Amino acid sequence: MNETQRAIDAIWRIESARVIAVLARMVRDVGLAEELAQDALVTALETWPRDGVPKNAGAWLMTAAKRRAIDHLRRGKMLERKHDEIAHEPPAVPREIEDVLDDDVGDDLLRLVFTACHPVLSLEARVALTLRLLGGLTTTEIARAFLTSEPTISQRIVRAKRTLAEAGVPFEVPHGDDRAARLSSVLAVIYLVFNEGYSATAGDDWMRPALCEDALRLGRMLAGLEPDEPEVHGLVALMEIQASRTRARTGPDGAPILLADQNRGQWDHLLIARGLAALERALALGGDEGPYTLQAAIAACHARARSADETDWARIVELYGVLAQVTPSPIIELNRAVAIAMAQGPAAGLALVDTLRDEPVLAGYYLLPGVRGDLLVKLGRLAEARVEFERAAQLTKNERERKLLLDRAAACL
Repeated sequence: MNETQRAIDAIWRIESARVIAVLARMVRDVGLAEELAQDALVTALETWPRDGVPKNAGAWLMTAAKRRAIDHLRRGKMLERKHDEIAHEPPAVPREIEDVLDDDVGDDLLRLVFTACHPVLSLEARVALTLRLLGGLTTTEIARAFLTSEPTISQRIVRAKRTLAEAGVPFEVPHGDDRAARLSSVLAVIYLVFNEGYSATAGDDWMRPALCEDALRLGRMLAGLEPDEPEVHGLVALMEIQASRTRARTGPDGAPILLADQNRGQWDHLLIARGLAALERALALGGDEGPYTLQAAIAACHARARSADETDWARIVELYGVLAQVTPSPIIELNRAVAIAMAQGPAAGLALVDTLRDEPVLAGYYLLPGVRGDLLVKLGRLAEARVEFERAAQLTKNERERKLLLDRAAACL
């Protein structure tokens, strides 16, 4: 790939969401908007290597894409109706239409976010469509990131666009109670993308940092679009702080390094500072603390501790207690058990873990036996711990995680 092609890829990754968002407002069809944006990208690929990359490449792409949208509207004999909707004036030349359509792009982006994450779509479809339309990722990149075949991702995106069109999903920002529910869906999609990058569920790598970066970019963008939503800032805070540990989470060979064993000098303190600032913003906005803000507060306890021994585990136990009330979940209880073990001793933690062993949600969750094995080691019950680590290794689909668990099982002999 030459320098111009690399520049085009980078510009597209940055600008594509804005372009698609504006086009979607023009043509009221997300699928068509992406096709028109891709047409503009093809034109850039044809002309920029010959003429050079424009000084304002984003504006060039936007103009090229909007002209294609206008051509489409004219060909479909929709121009007069569309112009009446937007300006209530007689049809005019394309340049005037472009001027009319230069509204706040931020509003268009927000509409695109809520459309791509609409609950009418499955969670998998929302994730794929969001990465495609808002993240600027290719089908190949999405498939590689989630260890899924390219045809599967392609079909998922095509079906998602068709579903939105058939359901008549309006290209708009929802209001009232619907807005809160839809925002929750948006945040869930972004955090799912981040988590898949932070702790890959399958494959040979423990992390996929590129996915974390994509999720962070989406989260920061959403925080700019929704500055008065505490949970948006809470999610950004959580991701910033967790992402700060990336360099310390694996060794030179890619092997996982657990939190307690990480070299905190390798943590990215700029990301920590950004995360703490986002957390302060979330708290300053007031209201009941939501699940992302609470998890960010927990992450902040780790970020503020100069060493694992200095961690305020009592505060973390308290925060997990509140989180369990806000969003009751056996997984949250398992995390709370770990915090209790650190604050009150492994026996106290194990007692809570043992109450969770029959939870259906945790039946195939590798961290349940993994946590239990860790606590059994601390209590000196090595034979039992080995069995738990071996069971956890069977349940995980991540090869790095499996090796770590088998190594821990071997150390119990």
